[in-house]
Amino acid sequence: MNDARAARGTDHTIHLGFIGCGGNARGHMRSLGNVPGARIVGVCDVVPETAQQAAGQTGAQPYTEYTALLERDDLDAVYISLPVFAHGAPEMAVIERGLPMLVEKPVALDMATASEIETAVTKANLLTCVGYQLRYRGSAEAAKRLLSAHDAGPLGIVHGSYWCGTGRQHGATWRTQRSKSGGQILEQATHTLDMMRFLAGEVDEVFAYFGRAILGEGHGDTPDVHSVTLKFENGAVGTLSATWALDPKDWSHANVLQIGYGARRMVWKVDALSVTDDMLTSEPDRPTDGNIDAIFVDAVRTGDRVTLRSDYAEGVKSLALCLAINESARLNRPIRPAGL
Repeated sequence: MNDARAARGTDHTIHLGFIGCGGNARGHMRSLGNVPGARIVGVCDVVPETAQQAAGQTGAQPYTEYTALLERDDLDAVYISLPVFAHGAPEMAVIERGLPMLVEKPVALDMATASEIETAVTKANLLTCVGYQLRYRGSAEAAKRLLSAHDAGPLGIVHGSYWCGTGRQHGATWRTQRSKSGGQILEQATHTLDMMRFLAGEVDEVFAYFGRAILGEGHGDTPDVHSVTLKFENGAVGTLSATWALDPKDWSHANVLQIGYGARRMVWKVDALSVTDDMLTSEPDRPTDGNIDAIFVDAVRTGDRVTLRSDYAEGVKSLALCLAINESARLNRPIRPAGL
């Protein structure tokens, strides 16, 4: 706990700073506007107009240098919502200040950066959260409960899909530059892979094929179609298919999982869950969706980390899985995430 927060006690309004004010950050800002006891006091972006706009919407002080934001003595926690290639120094600066942080996914572009941050987080015993918000959905909680039930039967097969059109929509931006985003698997389908880990367990080995089959000139240099085979540590097998070259308006096959366990088939979506058993399909009861921002703010206030389902260490594991898939496609051979 930092000195300023300790002096104010645990019942005060949680003062938050933002490093990065892009689209994902704006989503968190809007959400925090509905979280009692949360106040955004500082926002930072390297684009002055973006910082000013976010400040106007939140009533916060704008900054263009995160080091200046971190000089504030009233911060209780910091959100880091940056392009993939920009992670590293901002996290280390926040850790040095001893502040809890919520980091948007993926946590880094490479394992060296993520490992350095994770080591520092562990040494500081810092409260952290990574923006894998799908773990907090009611559909995810219900699915995990069903898969863990004593009569569930063995987990056998998992298929994930992330089909969308953002590669076509954005054109040649940093997202479609391999050196800056790592491509769709790392920048986007990481959500699907994280949910596969969350529901089915750790992955022992992957083998991947990528292609550039649909998008042409003007859409960066990343692959636009991806097919992945996964071997889970528990003996289950899985596949992932991903593309960002389709209709930008169609999100119906983004973040969809099909899971075969025992004789049952489960279909998980962000806002839906169904189970087919003995040829009958039902929709199990789902808890109310959790709000990752409200949960993070409450954890900062109380110091209780039990409700955080996606700390920094979990973010590093999902990063390792994504990077292993990219490496498998590059080398055309199986890769073990744990070996990275």
